[in-house]
Formats: sequence, structure tokens, C-alpha cells
Amino acid sequence: MASSKLNCLGHQFLQFQPSKALSSCKKLEELQKIHSLLIVCGLDKINLFSGKLISKYGQFRHPCACLSIFRLVSPTQNVYLYNTIIRAMTHNALFSKALSFYFQMWNMKVQPDRYTFPSLLNACAGLLDVDMGSLVHDHVLQMGFFSDLYAGNALIDMYARFNELGKARNVFDRMPHRDIVSWNTIISGYSSNGYWEEALDLFQESRKLGVVHDFDTVSSVLPACGGLIAFVDGERVHGLVEKTGMRADTVVSNGLLSMYFKFDNLADCRKLFDETVARDTISWNIVICGYSQSGLYEESIKLFQEMVSKFEPDLLTITSLLRACTHIGELSYGKFIHEYMIRKGYTCDTTASNILINMYAKCSDMETAREIFDRMKCWDLVSWNSLISGYFKNGCYIKSVNIFKMLKFVLEPDFVTYVTLLSMSAQLVDLSQVKQIHSHIKKVGYDSCLVVGNALVDAYAKCCSTEDSLTQFESMKCRDIVTWNSIIAAFVHFDECNIGFEMITRMQREGERPDEATMLAVLPICSVLSAKRQGKEIHACILRLGYHLHVPIGNALIEMYSKCGSLKNSLIVFENMKTKDVVTWTSLISAYGMYGEGRKAISAFEEMKRTGISPDHIIFVSVIHACSHSGLVEEGRTFFNQMKKDFNIEPQIEHYASVVDLLSRSGLLAEAEEFILSMPFTPDESIWGALLSACRSSSDIKIAERVSECIVELNSQDTGYHILVSNVYATLGKWDKVKTIRNSLKHKGLRKDPGCSWLQIHDKVYVFGAGDRHHKQYEEVNLFLDSLSNLVRKEGYVADLKSVLHDVDDDEKRDILCGHSERIAIAFGLLNTKPGTPLQIMKNLRVCGDCHTFTKYISKIVQRELLVRDANRFHLFKDGVCSCRDLW
Repeated sequence: MASSKLNCLGHQFLQFQPSKALSSCKKLEELQKIHSLLIVCGLDKINLFSGKLISKYGQFRHPCACLSIFRLVSPTQNVYLYNTIIRAMTHNALFSKALSFYFQMWNMKVQPDRYTFPSLLNACAGLLDVDMGSLVHDHVLQMGFFSDLYAGNALIDMYARFNELGKARNVFDRMPHRDIVSWNTIISGYSSNGYWEEALDLFQESRKLGVVHDFDTVSSVLPACGGLIAFVDGERVHGLVEKTGMRADTVVSNGLLSMYFKFDNLADCRKLFDETVARDTISWNIVICGYSQSGLYEESIKLFQEMVSKFEPDLLTITSLLRACTHIGELSYGKFIHEYMIRKGYTCDTTASNILINMYAKCSDMETAREIFDRMKCWDLVSWNSLISGYFKNGCYIKSVNIFKMLKFVLEPDFVTYVTLLSMSAQLVDLSQVKQIHSHIKKVGYDSCLVVGNALVDAYAKCCSTEDSLTQFESMKCRDIVTWNSIIAAFVHFDECNIGFEMITRMQREGERPDEATMLAVLPICSVLSAKRQGKEIHACILRLGYHLHVPIGNALIEMYSKCGSLKNSLIVFENMKTKDVVTWTSLISAYGMYGEGRKAISAFEEMKRTGISPDHIIFVSVIHACSHSGLVEEGRTFFNQMKKDFNIEPQIEHYASVVDLLSRSGLLAEAEEFILSMPFTPDESIWGALLSACRSSSDIKIAERVSECIVELNSQDTGYHILVSNVYATLGKWDKVKTIRNSLKHKGLRKDPGCSWLQIHDKVYVFGAGDRHHKQYEEVNLFLDSLSNLVRKEGYVADLKSVLHDVDDDEKRDILCGHSERIAIAFGLLNTKPGTPLQIMKNLRVCGDCHTFTKYISKIVQRELLVRDANRFHLFKDGVCSCRDLW
């Protein structure tokens, strides 16, 4: 009975054509039933059916069944069966097995045909076995299949996967016939290996030849357009996609999204995304990660919220979102994502755990960061470094050091660890700890690491040890731009500007090209020294290197020229800047203020608002300061009131100090004192100092004494304010109090900055101190000053002996006034420059009242423009008049 049923089934099967049934079956279960019927009918060992069974089992990822069938057949001379088993093994990633069957063919003297090599070459590519691939290529040539289209395409693909693009292109160029697969394979090979220009060139060539492109072509070309930021080519490919209807394909649509993100064209990317119907997880990842990488972290978080209602994100999306939360310090949402991961059962590998630690650390939740660290099954150096850095950045320095000590027992710290520790020690200004870390770095051999060397240069400088910083710099065998910038910035910070200039010259001599950071470090040196010539040379270098288009560079140039006495050049730089930010306008307004051009400063402020740039708290300091130096009291008051009323900016201590200065300079001392007492917070020395500075030139002794007492009570560590009080008492003739203050300064170890003036003649800077007797032309300058003094007295000059703040007789006071550094500098400059040429003098302190008057007379007598920059502003003396109108 059973036998007759089987015979019946076999008869039915034969009627339905087994070959056709095998070709059309879609499921493994169907294939297994057909296989059973073939066995029953005794047809399973026929080569045709065996080959189709092997092929089908291979497609269904069932390599064991393929091998069993092949062994049962035991083919000897059947190339079809060998081709089928090789193809099945390759399809199932059993590449070594595929190759072993190929060599079995050779041993069995079975001649390969044109269908053997494509799968075989795929197997070589899968193994990344270049030697085996070359051997099989030789066999292809030996057997005369070099002109076969399928073998050629497989060779191109294999060599492309080996990154042997030269050999792939050689095969492609020698092919007598090519199809779309040939073009797609070579284009994809170039594109996937980063040879984007070649990929685009081939794409354009194929278009000229009339090749009809498909999804694979476009998918390969789009990354090349994105990689090259080739806007025009990208738009052409997009047009082709729209024209042929390929955008319905998700892979192509995702390629377009990715390309537009690389173009930084977020608007078109978002529009394309919104119009895309067939989205997948990759589509969402591209947009979410793209927004995050572009710094639009809030937008990426919003997209994630939209995504989770339709798709389940993968770990790539999750980690991208965690990084976004890290950047914006969004702890609450970071916690939400972390909880989502736990709820959905995501397995946190070491990388994901490290991202979580970093996110919690940056959001100041070190407790959770430590919990994640402690729960990790496996730590790497990133885990340890994230925790060390987290504790450091959250001010937990002892814990940071303790984690470092623990790390040393588990893993050898890397350069990141040492750079973090050096940064921490620099922030703590702990020189001894920097030296200890440096000693350990030498022991473990990281002293030759460039990044660590740079960190040491920076750390020593920040710990106020320029000597150690320079020693480290000189010991480095290899330096980069960061090294040079660090040492230059160190010398600039400690006012060793001449050494800073020398380093810049040496840097260029040693072949290191300055970058934007170098220029931003160098320009302040020019400002401090008022080195206009060097400033112009640096400006020329900036133009040559193309940095003039960078907004921070333009801002620094405006400031440099203004502080070097060239407001005209500041304005030229400003006018030539295509892009301006609030700092640009602040620099311009500040420059106008230094030159007493208050009205122009106000006009610039109003113009800035018309351009749509909102003022910040710093620009209000500058514009009120400009009003102060031009006597524009009402305008200054208006700007102060505008801050909160119109721009919702809460005035800070510096704004109140500017208003006090504004009122005091205009002689409104009582109002200034009343304004101070009405402030919403306790005034500091800067507030009282602004009022006291004005009291020196007034006759209001009572306010001066009250303010002086307030400053003394604050017990400031700033020497300048103590000196200011001392000078006021000296003006009032209270020498006992002057002595008390000076003894107090000596007891605290505080010293007054000695007054000095300097000027640049040709390429040399000449510096003079008060009563300087050590310069080469002392006798000549002294005689010239006596001559000038006689001339100015004839013009009506009378010495203001109140400007001498020493308890000496009047004759000695006159001698002291003649020895003020700016007078020596002016006399030296007049002697050593051509008559009629302008002269520019710099002084580190405020010009005294008597020198200010004296210089006005000199400008009239010698008929020269004398531009003097003191600690407050510029004074342009011309024909006996000063541009400051005595408001300094």
C-alpha cells in the first residue's frame, strides 16, 4: 500500500516537470519535499537535478546539504557540478571550500569553463588572498577566457576589493565588451576606495558613451560627489535620479541624503527626507547623525523622538544621540536615552559604555558615570581616560589622580592620559606635579610623543615657568604648528614680546607655515609693543596665506592697527571684511573710543543694529567707554538704560564702572558717588577706582578722601589701586598716609609697575624709564629737553607741581617732571627723525597732567604731530591742541 502511494506521488511529480519545479520553488520546505520525491523516483543522482539541488540549497544557505548531494553524485568529469558547488560555497562564504573544489577539478582533469571563474574570483576576493587571486587570473588568461564578460567583471571586482585599482582598471580597459555591470564595478571600486575623482570621470565617460545607468551606478557615484563636495556633479546625478524614477529605491534615496549632508546643505537634505516615502533605519541614521555632526544637536534629538514612534533605532543612532546630549549638556534627555537602551535590551559594548561615561561626565553626573564604569565587564584606555577626564573637568582633582593610580595597576596609561593629567596640573598651576608627571613620561617613553611634548610646553607655561617651557621646547626633536603656537603664546602671555617675535622668525626659518592661531597669537604682540611695521608685515603674510577672510583674523587686525596708532588702517580692514560679527563691531567701536571719536562710535553701534546683529554685554562696555572719552554723558546714560530695557541684558560690574567713569570724567563726581551707592551689589575697587581717578584732577577733597578710605578697606591685591590712593593722598599733601600705603605694599610683596615709554624708529624699538640716564644720547637729549623747556615757558607753560607725587621741594619737583619717560622719548624721537614727520610714543601708564600740557606746547613749537598712547587712550597733539579735549 505504501509503495503504491509513493509510485503515485512519483508519477504526479514527473507530470509536473521536476526541473521547472526546482527552479520555481521559493522555500526551503518546498525544496526538501521536491528532493524527497526525486529520491523516491531515483532521479536525485542525475547530474541536472543534482546540480539544481546544490544550487537551490546554496541559495537557501544550506551548505551541508550541498556537500552531501555532491558527495553522493561523486562527479568525475562534470564541470557543471563543480561550477555549481563552487558557486554554492562562495555564496555561503565558505571561500576556502570553494577553492579546494577548484583544485580538486584540476586533479580530476576536469576542464574549467567560462562559468567556473566568476565564483572562484569572488572566493579569492572574500579571502582577501591577493596571491591566490593572481594565480586564478593567470588561469583565466591561460585558458583563453580573458575576453569573457563575466570573468572580466569578476576580475575588476576582485582587484577593487584588494584595493589594486591599477590592475582593476587594466582589466577594464582591455575588455573587448563591457556591460553596465562592468561600469558599475569599476566605478564602485574607485568610489569605495576613496578615489572619487576617478569614479566621477568614469561616470561622465559612461554617460558620453550612452550607457544606461541603474541603481548601482548612482549608489556608487553619490558618495564620490559628496566626498569631493562636487555640487554641480551632485545636482546632475540627483536630476538623473528624479528623471529615471530611481528615488523610489531606498539605497539611492539614502545616498542622496548622505551627499547633501556632506555638502552641508541641510535645507535640501531635510526637504528630501520629508519627501521620501520608503525610509529605513539607515535613512533616519543619516539625518540624525548628520544634524548631530553639523552641531544641530537639538534638531537631531527631535528627529530621534519622531523616529522611535515608527522605527526601532540601532546602536549607531543611539550613540549619535548620546554624543549630541554630551555636546549640549542635556542630562535629562541623555538619561532618557540610557533608560530606553535598558528597556529595549540593547547590549552595551565597551564603546557604547564609554560614550555613556563621557556623556554623564560632561553633564556633571559623575556618580552615574562611575556606576557605568564599575558595571563594565571589560575596560579599555578610553574608559579610564573618560573617567579621569570627567573627574578633572568636574573639579574632583583628587579622584582624578586616584583613578590614574588605579589605572597603572591594570593598563599602561597612554598619551591621552598624560595629556589630561598635564592639563589638570596646569589648571591647578601645580608646577611640582607637572614635573612629577614629566618624570614618569620619560620613564615610560612618551617624551618622544609630539602631543605629550606640546602639552608639557603648555603646562610649564601655564605654571609660570617659561624657562622650563622653553627647555621642553628645545628638547623636542619633532615640532608642529601647535608646538610653535604654544611657545609663542607663552611668551606673549608673560609680556616677553621680543622673544615672541624672535620665535616667529625662527619658526618661519625652520620651514613651519604659520596658521590662523599663530596670527592670533602674534597680532597682540604688535598691539602691546605698538610695532606697526611688524604688524604690517604680518598683515601681508595673512593676505598671502589667505587668512584675511577669517573673521577672528580681521577682528584682531582692527585691534592691532588701532593700538598701533593707525585708526585709518583699522577702518580699511573693517570695510574690506565681507563677514562681520559682534566682535568686529566691538573692535571698531573700541578703536573709535581710544581716539576720542565718540560720535563715530555711536554711529557704528546704530549701523550694527541695522545690519541685524544683536549687541552683547561687551559691546555696551565699549560704547559707554567711547562716550566717556568724548564727554557724551547723556548718550552714555541712554546706552546703559537700553541694555536691560531693549536687549534684556543685565548690567554687570564692568557696565557700572563705565558709567561711573563717564560721570566722573565729566566732573559729575557727586552724581557718580550717588550712582555707586544705588548699585544693586557691593562696589569693588574698579568702581571706586574710576571715581577716584577723576577726583585727582578736581578740587573735591571730601569725595576723594571718602573714596580712598573705601579702596583701602577693600584690601585689594591689585597694586594699581593702592598706588592711585597713594597718589591722591600725595596730591592732598597727606604724606603720612602715603608712607602708610607704601609700607603696606612693601609688606604684602606688591610692587608698582615702573613707568616707561617707548618708540620705534626704523626697525628698532627704544625704551626709556623715568629719569633714564643709561641710553647713549643721554647728554644730547638732556640738553635738548632744557632747550625745549625754555621755549615752552616763553609760550606760557607753567609746571604743574601737583603732578609730582613726592615730598620734595619745588626745584626737585621740576627736575622730576623733566625726567618723565614720555618727555625723554619725545626728545629722543625729535632728535632722531626728520623734521615735520609725525612721531608716535607709547607709555604703559596714564600720562600725567603736566606732561599732557607740556606735549601740547611742544607740538606747537616743533610743528609736528605727536601721537601718544597711554594706558587709557590715544592723544593726538597738533598745533598745541590734544584730540582728547582734556578728557582722559
